Amino acid sequence: MKESLLAYNLMVTSYRIEDFFHKPGRQLKGFHIREGDTVVDYGCGPGRYIKTASGMAGPSGRVYAADISLIALEHVQNRIQQNRLTNIVPYLIENDACGIPSRCADVIYALDMFHRVGDTQAFFGELRRIIKNTGTLYLEDGHQSRTATLKKIEASPLWDIAEKKPGHVVLKPLIH
Repeated sequence: MKESLLAYNLMVTSYRIEDFFHKPGRQLKGFHIREGDTVVDYGCGPGRYIKTASGMAGPSGRVYAADISLIALEHVQNRIQQNRLTNIVPYLIENDACGIPSRCADVIYALDMFHRVGDTQAFFGELRRIIKNTGTLYLEDGHQSRTATLKKIEASPLWDIAEKKPGHVVLKPLIH
């Protein structure tokens, strides 16, 4: 979905207001990101969580920040430079795919974006391609009901629901 620069900047401004009251990235603390992990922020938007993820993964880890918007990735690039983050690699998502290496991720999180995914099977397929067999996906409901989230997950033969938490679902890849 392409957005205008004005619409995107309005969204970023609303995030900044929200982040003023609630520290961005605090929910990542429950995602079991460890030093040396490879982490994917899928649907990263302007990169609200990359600084926290970068610190958690540490200098021996890597964080891939992927989004469908070039405007978002410009914001990510600015955050990388401003915060001197050396372990962040941005990727553009095009045609439901990105260039993140296969089977590399220990942790993937997709926050506040699942409600916007058009082709959920392609989405789940791409995430399954990226994640290690031992990895974990944290999928936030976003602006949709838990029932809608679960229905979409259950339609995919690639994931198992490991845990249901308030606001997000913890998924493990099925091994075929």
